[in-house]
Amino acid sequence: MDDECQERSQKDIKTEEKGNEEKKLLSDPDPKASSVNLLEKLREQFSGLFFGGTVSTNFFHIDHADKIDHKTERRQREESSDGDGEEKSEQLEGIRNFSMVPRDVYEYLQRFVIRQEEAKKVLSVTVCDHYNHVRHCLANPDAAIADYSKPNVLLLGPTGVGKTYLMRNLAKLLGVPFAKGDATKFSETGYIGNDVEDLVRDLLRATNGNAELAQYGIIFIDEVDKIASSEESGRDVSGRGVQINLLKLMEDADVSIVAPNDITAQMRAMVNFDSKTCKKKSISTRHILFIVSGAFDKLNDHVRRRTADSAIGFGCRGKNGKNCYLDQATTADFVLYGLEPEFIGRLPVRVACKHLEKNDLAQILQRSEGSILRQYVLDFSGYGIALSFDDDAIYAIAAIAEEEKTGARGLMTVLERLFRDFKFHLPSSAVRRLHVTKDVVANPEDHLKMLLSSGSSGAADFL
Repeated sequence: MDDECQERSQKDIKTEEKGNEEKKLLSDPDPKASSVNLLEKLREQFSGLFFGGTVSTNFFHIDHADKIDHKTERRQREESSDGDGEEKSEQLEGIRNFSMVPRDVYEYLQRFVIRQEEAKKVLSVTVCDHYNHVRHCLANPDAAIADYSKPNVLLLGPTGVGKTYLMRNLAKLLGVPFAKGDATKFSETGYIGNDVEDLVRDLLRATNGNAELAQYGIIFIDEVDKIASSEESGRDVSGRGVQINLLKLMEDADVSIVAPNDITAQMRAMVNFDSKTCKKKSISTRHILFIVSGAFDKLNDHVRRRTADSAIGFGCRGKNGKNCYLDQATTADFVLYGLEPEFIGRLPVRVACKHLEKNDLAQILQRSEGSILRQYVLDFSGYGIALSFDDDAIYAIAAIAEEEKTGARGLMTVLERLFRDFKFHLPSSAVRRLHVTKDVVANPEDHLKMLLSSGSSGAADFL
């Protein structure tokens, strides 16, 4: 009898222990899962707090359904980004299999940019050399740690000669990540203004967060002549300080993917800490190609004066001697202009773009695949109006644009002024064709009146 009681007592104890274990499992099925649940809930709350979501009043209420919902949402986000990830993988694979030769790049740029043969030649050789090196490093990791002098480029020339347009089409051809910045918006780290490291983060954004791809991109910095050191006393935080920070990037630096002073980005990184795109905390600039440009107008005058004694009677043959001396600028000239020796030393490849004259501007309108005339033809076709030009009209437009002294940008100014009233009146008229001649360019108002008065039949020509 005692044995039966003892056996029954032991069974009761085991049953009670088993029940306690089941209750514990029900309340906390998995300590690791509970931690995940808490982390997911904190992440949700931070996301709502900083990025506009709704903050739950039950802050620490955790259940199994929350875990499932978060996993489902995360899986959906990953699936929705698969297509873009495949595109980025193709871009990286394109870099691994880079096989272009300088002639290929040059002939492509010829389709868009008129004149600037030397600049196109230099850029073609530079990018082919650089991406052949990158391809070699991807195939042979030991080569990636060997010494490498990057062929960073300095483009000189007046506004509107095609410096930015060259870079835009070059990046399109190569299919590599591309970021553009204006040097005037930066200041030395710690002061009001953008940090130069934001350029690398812009490159990262261009790849939708793919750090591996971003480290093989191109960064283009315009208006670099505006950050020449000031001769005034005091600390030059937007000149020399920016140059010092830029030269670090152009050589070899590790840039954090999150700006240290960007609280929103810091919180976003914490919320998405396990995202595929956030595996790397920094990006190396070792294989990022930097191309900078500037007008350097005063430098042109300085070089002209320096070479005057030895070049009397020989100077440049371009009209008014515009920017023809920049290709003779030496490192000493740049240092005297206000660039730091270390900074200009990081830009070993230098090429000057030439001033555009009337014939060049006419060629841009006629031959360039990016001609602004195509845009105007498309604009008028949207109203059912056929727009056409004769050669005399194009040269007349180019002659007026040359007087604007803004290069190819002057073409847009002239065309907008020429067609402003035509665009306003013709869409609501019966006119369905506009042929532009030299006389139309010279007297647009008179020809518009004539066109409207004779447009009742639905067409009118001025030849």
